[in-house]
Amino acid sequence: MARNLKVNAIWLLVLLAGFGVIQGLVAAGVLNFYYIQIVQQIGINIIMAVGLNLIVGFSGQFSLGHAGFMAIGAYSVGVLGKMMPSYGGFAVSLLVGMLLAGGVALLVGLPTLRLKGDYLAIATLGVAEIIRIFIINGGKLTNGAAGIMGIPLFTNWQLVYAFVVITTIFTVNFLRSPMGRTVISVREDEIAAESVGVNPTKMKVIAFVFGAMTAAIAGGLHAGYVGTIVPKDFAFMTSVNILIIIVLGGLGSITGTFVAAIVLGVLNVYLKSYASVSMIIYSLALILLMIFRPGGLLGTKELSFARFFKKKEDAN
Repeated sequence: MARNLKVNAIWLLVLLAGFGVIQGLVAAGVLNFYYIQIVQQIGINIIMAVGLNLIVGFSGQFSLGHAGFMAIGAYSVGVLGKMMPSYGGFAVSLLVGMLLAGGVALLVGLPTLRLKGDYLAIATLGVAEIIRIFIINGGKLTNGAAGIMGIPLFTNWQLVYAFVVITTIFTVNFLRSPMGRTVISVREDEIAAESVGVNPTKMKVIAFVFGAMTAAIAGGLHAGYVGTIVPKDFAFMTSVNILIIIVLGGLGSITGTFVAAIVLGVLNVYLKSYASVSMIIYSLALILLMIFRPGGLLGTKELSFARFFKKKEDAN
């Protein structure tokens, strides 16, 4: 108990320090409007990637449909946010987006998550495309291919920071719970898990729904950040970009997800100066990393203060 209190206190200090550093840089003028936007985008990518890592890295499912659930969250904020242009309305639209994304994930997850490998990837990609096509043909509700403009800009870096913390805490606590450990057991050996009474499909669906709801949060924050959304924002490459983050950081590592999202976010800023060759440099860097660090930057390692206290207690 005492060790847990110390660990939680340290994490609280780390979170407050992170918030304080960003706030100080903004107050000092080091982070101007452009860099604040980059910080917000990195935070939104972290939320997306943490949810996808739960699906791919921890439950062992190969999903390419994350952009579809992000679109549900974004259009929920786009439609409802304009009807209720207040922070209360924004909160309600985020909640509605989460519930819709979770419902769709549950509906499509039950039949599709019985598939494995490439077949599952194709099925989830198909789901994302169905969502996008539905939005394009949504008539006045979604404004079709023209998208929705004039969405109230309620997203700021403080709100993104808060949601990064909240979604990460929920994800980590889920993984440490008995249900989360059961999900991981399905990833390690589905047959062995099933032999001791675990329902693999049920565990996969739970992880899939959880990840879809976090993607909806990211989509809603994105809509409240850019103010304009169109269906092409949630195409196949959006899912791939998030998948790159979790592969780069390490499948099964929340810490790696944070590191990779920040590294790629900063790298994209510098590569904008070399627009003509930016994708070549970006791709080459990823290829070299996969050759020399195939498990990602951190593999399955996590930053853990509890381990430090355990070693100290063992030494005494």
